[in-house]
Amino acid sequence: MRALVKHPDEKGLRLSEIAVPEPGPDEVLIRVHATGICGTDLHIFDWDSWASENVPAPMTVGHEFSGTIEALGSSVSGFETGELVGAEGHVVCDVCRNCLAGRRHLCSGTRGIGVTIPGAFADYIVVSKSNVWRHTPGIAADIAAIFDPFGNAVHTALKFPVLGEDVLITGAGPIGVMAAAVVAHAGARNTVVTDINPYRLAIAETMGATRTVDRRHLDLKTVQRELGMHEGFDVALEMSGSPAAYADILENTIHGANVALLGIPGESFPIDWSVVIFNMLTLKGIYGRQMFDTWYKMNVFIESGLDLSPVITHRFDVSEYEEAFAVAGSDESGKVLIIWD
Repeated sequence: MRALVKHPDEKGLRLSEIAVPEPGPDEVLIRVHATGICGTDLHIFDWDSWASENVPAPMTVGHEFSGTIEALGSSVSGFETGELVGAEGHVVCDVCRNCLAGRRHLCSGTRGIGVTIPGAFADYIVVSKSNVWRHTPGIAADIAAIFDPFGNAVHTALKFPVLGEDVLITGAGPIGVMAAAVVAHAGARNTVVTDINPYRLAIAETMGATRTVDRRHLDLKTVQRELGMHEGFDVALEMSGSPAAYADILENTIHGANVALLGIPGESFPIDWSVVIFNMLTLKGIYGRQMFDTWYKMNVFIESGLDLSPVITHRFDVSEYEEAFAVAGSDESGKVLIIWD
């Protein structure tokens, strides 16, 4: 089968021919339809210091995908061949305190599909039955391929109540714009998305943002006045990892605001903790998805009419993977898919 393999001490990936994996007794063999390029994949492609220290190359990478079940392990029940599925990319240990308590998303021994174990940039992938997610019939395979990042958006957007609230989203990457669609669909009064990338702000507007703000040119206090807001944003979702975004959140949220933090800063930076304390803010770090409650909610959002299609801006055949990665790393892309079948 074809696979995009990361080799040690090389920038980029190799399109290689490798053996089709055999499913073990509790595993499922999935024929891959489409894969999404994630920021993590860009780090691996560039082979930066983080990637070289954490990815056991040579290895097939990639973790965002959809596909159909090709074969079942001898002990697998509850699934059928031909079903459209995806998979939770975090493989948990099942023995730590949180796993035993049913809080699998808080596992302390998580491994990552396409990061520390073989991934989905291939014609086939083998996944543990406990990580396979069956999609509701009717969901488009391309939309199913981005359920992993969609799950990050849903997990972050729904961490705090948003019905009737004014929500600030800092960062208009694919996850940020999907979060805008989620909070708008869930009944937020105003959804304001900030960034410095006009291309992605335009996608956020298409996805349902009340206002999009290029922070190089417009002050959030002005935006609040124009929207008839008197005290600040009730909820903030930080999706960028930018120090300037943290400052915007501290300056523009109400006393007692709820703040969900998904964006990963590139380096440490100070924030004014006195504002957090005196304004009695609640900060919540977000990582991945809740297994499998978030996945259930994702299906419900799609079934109830949430349209994610604008966030997918480019599709490439696997033979064009180098161009796909170049586009995904540019300023003018949303979600970029590689099509395998």
